[in-house]
Amino acid sequence: MSAEHGASRRKILQGAFGLAALASTTTLISRAVAQQPATPQGTAQPGGAQQGGAQSAPADGNRPGRGNGNANRVLPGTQVVLLGTRAGPGVDLKRAETATVIMVDGTPYLVDCGYGAVRNLVAADISAAKINQIFFTHLHNDHTADLPALLTLQWTGGRTRPIDLYGPYGTADMVRAIVEYCKADVGIRTVDEGRKTNPADLYHGHDIEATSSPLQVFKDDRVTVSTAENTHYPEHSRSQMPYRSVGVRFDTKTRSVVISGDTSYSSNLVRLAKDADVFVCEIMEQATRDRWLAQLKENPDLANKASVGRHVSETHSTPEDVGRMAAEARVKLVVLNHQLTSAGTTAPLAPLLEGVRKYYSGEVVLGEDLMMI
Repeated sequence: MSAEHGASRRKILQGAFGLAALASTTTLISRAVAQQPATPQGTAQPGGAQQGGAQSAPADGNRPGRGNGNANRVLPGTQVVLLGTRAGPGVDLKRAETATVIMVDGTPYLVDCGYGAVRNLVAADISAAKINQIFFTHLHNDHTADLPALLTLQWTGGRTRPIDLYGPYGTADMVRAIVEYCKADVGIRTVDEGRKTNPADLYHGHDIEATSSPLQVFKDDRVTVSTAENTHYPEHSRSQMPYRSVGVRFDTKTRSVVISGDTSYSSNLVRLAKDADVFVCEIMEQATRDRWLAQLKENPDLANKASVGRHVSETHSTPEDVGRMAAEARVKLVVLNHQLTSAGTTAPLAPLLEGVRKYYSGEVVLGEDLMMI
């Protein structure tokens, strides 16, 4: 790899013997280039050393762009760009809600579109006009809130090329609802500005089946996309609704990338992520889960009823869950995303890493908004 292919600085958290240093330093910075060939990014060594894939990068090289007008540049190979790493619904000045871009030879594929995604596309110098496919892991609003803005701004920006949107049951209805939402704006601008394009002809939602084994849902000359149902919705909820949640895998000529979506430990996800180069996985601090469980114990009547506390404690991945899935799938790199911690937007690094390390010895990256991997 060469720094000229687009370097990216990343936080590297690795090595069982690095925990003591991590506790005192809190951040361990390494710089690594965005990958062109399908070469492993590096293997963890005692003391946190890295082999292969790590090279120096220019200052500020950790971000794909800073709104400097480079949206038309093309980086070869496959990069993962984290647009939003916040867990759960809410507005935050440090982290946007969940959204990730998989860049394949300069072509962006968007996964989820939480609040802040549109602005961070601009910050990352990724042209929204180049996005022709969007994939959803599930339809919670922290994964979909910016979609109306993305689609309507594309229309007012003069877009004429269709966008296909893929996700579990309800995706097609969601897209139709967004078209209906902008009906007044379209009516006004059609008369007042002479616009000819109908948004209903641009935006096409596709419901995909949530399956236990990997299912191919999209393929073009750059990428094959597969999905599998994860465990974000427990059986007592699944039995009462048609909505589902999935993980998404991208296989390109240079890399394989898996986005876990929101989930607890999932054997389906392990199968989907088998031998992946990059595993972008949600994580919930163990102390956060323990706090929610303690609240449920204080009120036993809530333990068997639908509630926010029960949902959070049952349907997200603890550090040990992440480590188990990563180890069983034999992934090469873990990126911690959708970080649900007691501290809100400030992830306690040592506890997260310690739990992951119980099962997984490979390279681990703590995700940040606008990080390129």
